[in-house]
Amino acid sequence: MRRVLVTGAGGFIGTSLCRFLGDRGFDVVAGVRDPTAPAAAHPVRAIGNLGDGGALSDAVAGVEFVVHLAARAHVMPETMSDPLAAYRRTNVEGTRLLARAAARAGVRRLVFLSSVKVNGERTGATPFTEDDPPAPEDAYGISKWEAEQALGEVAAADGLETVILRSPLVYGPGVQANFLALLKLCDSALPLPVGGITGNRRSLIYLGNLVDAVHCALTHGAAAGGQFLVRDRDDVSTAELVRRIRAALGRPDRLVPVPPGILRAGLTLAGRRAVAERLLGSLAVDDARIGRELGWAPPFGMIEGIAATVAWYRATGNRR
Repeated sequence: MRRVLVTGAGGFIGTSLCRFLGDRGFDVVAGVRDPTAPAAAHPVRAIGNLGDGGALSDAVAGVEFVVHLAARAHVMPETMSDPLAAYRRTNVEGTRLLARAAARAGVRRLVFLSSVKVNGERTGATPFTEDDPPAPEDAYGISKWEAEQALGEVAAADGLETVILRSPLVYGPGVQANFLALLKLCDSALPLPVGGITGNRRSLIYLGNLVDAVHCALTHGAAAGGQFLVRDRDDVSTAELVRRIRAALGRPDRLVPVPPGILRAGLTLAGRRAVAERLLGSLAVDDARIGRELGWAPPFGMIEGIAATVAWYRATGNRR
């Protein structure tokens, strides 16, 4: 049986991925920071804060594959005096240490979940591709780009097969943060002033599609050394996304067509420039490479993904 270590196994993506890989015949080892925390009923190995080389060496022992999900994600509000240094400690140096430990242990392939933020924060008339020059803007995106480079250095020096997946916003059962906030907002009776935001395009990926892409990256021979953008094959405007969520919730649209310029100005004056960019801007990716080279296509459409997310939201009481 193929043994795979999944770091970040207790998180939103990791829990689902452990279950998915286990169902497909992998012997899953859950890499977690806290070894007392449950992680999808799989054997647990402690990886600490990714700065402990000894713990990482123990974690990869006897493993054929590694999927590296663990990372310092966005922290809101940020409390560190030097956020970039904090991101680098975990996301860059931790990834480097893990890759070196994996190479020494004879791990065959490491799949790294990166971010579209490596490409940048916004797109214009054309979506991002893997060939675009990286242009990360925030500390998280910079650290992910530097982690990709660290993996490349280890791969070149030690022969470790690496695969990089750059993901846009992930949603699905168990989602938190911004998407959960959007669910709650859509579940209200409030009219929403986004009806005029129809010209932007946002790429997202449903959790079920992402774990399927990771499985493909683990098992496809041609994936070694590759870098791939992934997404649902259905980019949407802000207005269309809200409309689809409200439809899944059984709510009427109630979208007010406020002109985007007025909405941007109002949010900027209120100190919510970043919110304005997420609502009004485009961030789209072209996933043609993974389809062309690995034959991968998302098994679920966005409508299905939103329906599954809403079903979880209803069932778990997150609407309260």
